[in-house]
Amino acid sequence: MMPWERSLVNHATLTAWRLTWWCYPQVLVPLVAGLLVAAWRLPRWRTRVWWSVLSLLVSWRAAALLQMLFARPRRPDWVVKHETAFSYPSSHTAIVAGFYLLWAAFALAPDAPPPLRRYLAPAVIALSLGILWSRLALGAHYVSDLAGGLLTGGAVALAGGAIAARQRSPSDGGRSRR
Repeated sequence: MMPWERSLVNHATLTAWRLTWWCYPQVLVPLVAGLLVAAWRLPRWRTRVWWSVLSLLVSWRAAALLQMLFARPRRPDWVVKHETAFSYPSSHTAIVAGFYLLWAAFALAPDAPPPLRRYLAPAVIALSLGILWSRLALGAHYVSDLAGGLLTGGAVALAGGAIAARQRSPSDGGRSRR
């Protein structure tokens, strides 16, 4: 462990703990429920909502499977709650990349309403960075665990982007077929 990694642990612990909760089911389930209601009301966003929910679930599960494969123990200097799963890759970080940053990308898309680009995207990016920091501040992960989680969730999100791109045709101006 690098000295600067150790220096991040146990600072602003309550804030770090609150940020960590954004990747727990108690927050994700109501968030997904709200997105599903939005998808029902806003047909133009249905594909994005469905893909984000699928990306969330696949990123989360892929991180869990990779944790069992690599079986890297947690850091010894954890604070607040000792996680029982293995450390690499970080499932919180996979969720950040596969769900939250995916939504930031959706909000920054050219066809997104300006308020989403102006307010939602920066807020989601700030939240994502806060969650990444929280995993270090709570001593739950090494920086390499975060890198592995970003790669895991990012790969899932990018695969979804490739699939979504195949659903668009040049004749309809890039709009979704749905």
